[in-house]
Amino acid sequence: MDLTPLYLSAKLSLISTVILLCVAMPLAALLVFVRFPGRFLADSLVNLPLVLPPTVLGFYLLVIMGPDGPVGRAWAALSGGTMVFTFGGIVLAAMVHSLPFAVQPLKTAFEKIDRRLLEMADVLGSPPVAVFFRVILPNATGGIAASAVLAFAHTMGEFGVILMVGGSIPGRTRVASIAIFEYVEAMRYREAAVLSLILVIISYTILLLVNYLNRNSRHV
Repeated sequence: MDLTPLYLSAKLSLISTVILLCVAMPLAALLVFVRFPGRFLADSLVNLPLVLPPTVLGFYLLVIMGPDGPVGRAWAALSGGTMVFTFGGIVLAAMVHSLPFAVQPLKTAFEKIDRRLLEMADVLGSPPVAVFFRVILPNATGGIAASAVLAFAHTMGEFGVILMVGGSIPGRTRVASIAIFEYVEAMRYREAAVLSLILVIISYTILLLVNYLNRNSRHV
């Protein structure tokens, strides 16, 4: 049995999660600690992928990342190639779709930080970047771990957005969820059952890890 789709899903989840954390951590800090006009609108925009149907989000990403879209044109100018129907394209799509799953645990962890620590750092004259790396992040390790786990798990099971942006190209964009769908369509139930069981085991393990992290954070 070909396990390449499972490998691609794991690779996609790992790469998108690492990059997404680098985006989500400062974004969550901005939404929690900085007051600015339109913060409510920004917060709602971050959470929009939670309520949008995956096909709708995938369609707009396809338009934006296509050859005539702003992101697609910028990518073509830099690399000389297209972004849609490539592994890089589905990485970006997965990041957009998983953004709220990464940001929300971070916001919750940041909101629990004792504001007196931030006030002390401000009195001592620490610049915002130093406060972020030396005060905020060290006191939110549980939230960071939960954010990474949830983003990874959500990407592992992603189907609609990935199919819209990346299609089903074997060895490039045909991830496990798409492979399962195609196996069922072809009545190859044994292969679909094996891949599904592997994803169930991975998902349950991730859920146990999230619950463990949440339990530990409540005891802190």
